[in-house]
Amino acid sequence: MAGKLAIVIDDFGYRPQTENQVLAMPSAVSVAVLPNATYAREMATKAHNSGHEVLIHLPMAPLSKQPLEKDTLRPDMSSAEIERIISDAVSKVPYAVGLNNHMGSAMTSSLFGMQKVMQALERYNLYFLDSMTIGNSQAVRAAAGTGVKVIKRKVFLDDTQNEGDIRRQFERAVELARRNGSAIAIGHPHPATVRVLQQVIYNLPADITLVRPGTLLNEPQTETSTPGGVIPQPPRNPFRGVKLCKAKQKPAPVYATRFFNVVSESVGENTLVRYFRNQWQGWKTPQA
Repeated sequence: MAGKLAIVIDDFGYRPQTENQVLAMPSAVSVAVLPNATYAREMATKAHNSGHEVLIHLPMAPLSKQPLEKDTLRPDMSSAEIERIISDAVSKVPYAVGLNNHMGSAMTSSLFGMQKVMQALERYNLYFLDSMTIGNSQAVRAAAGTGVKVIKRKVFLDDTQNEGDIRRQFERAVELARRNGSAIAIGHPHPATVRVLQQVIYNLPADITLVRPGTLLNEPQTETSTPGGVIPQPPRNPFRGVKLCKAKQKPAPVYATRFFNVVSESVGENTLVRYFRNQWQGWKTPQA
């Protein structure tokens, strides 16, 4: 049985020259368009007319502190605000059949936040491709009870723009598709990524079939997240050890006579001993 490999190229809408090279590839290669990109509508329309599947590439809040793009989804947004942003994105990216996250480690790890996203996606009949920018994504849990299908990215092709690295990542995606039955690889319209894909995509192994991500919606998905978006942490050990203090000078010896004197003084000051001594000496407490 052939393994199914889907390739999605993110960040479409800013580099028409390089993106046109992607659209010249087999139509099974899909594209994800940033709604507020300069050429978003133009490239989405061109991709659709060339037979490529189109997704909305929607900015979502990351855990790292950095300036957020316009209309970035955040966990604290209201359902109405999330609905407005997704509605606006749908109008700017025609022919989209799915949506995937641009960044988004903070948003996708929030169960409550992603539930609001799924409610909006259901209205537009869009599937969700989880870019898996964080392992504890709540997308699958959030989609439960809605009609939204969730699929997951398995490999990033171009964390570096070194062609050798990109080729190795592509080979890893092929191996995962072979082993698991399907795999989704995400890349970007970098010149190095385009050059590698132009070389490898026409020479796929006989047991690997290039498919659109939308054909994988009914493939089994492995759920690895923790309920509620809480990432388990190992228990903290409050005991950090005690540093051994070394005396600057050698301590003076303690002789037996001094030892017994200290013990005698301690016993003599004991409350019970003092009470009996006072009783013996006739120092009784006067009656009230």
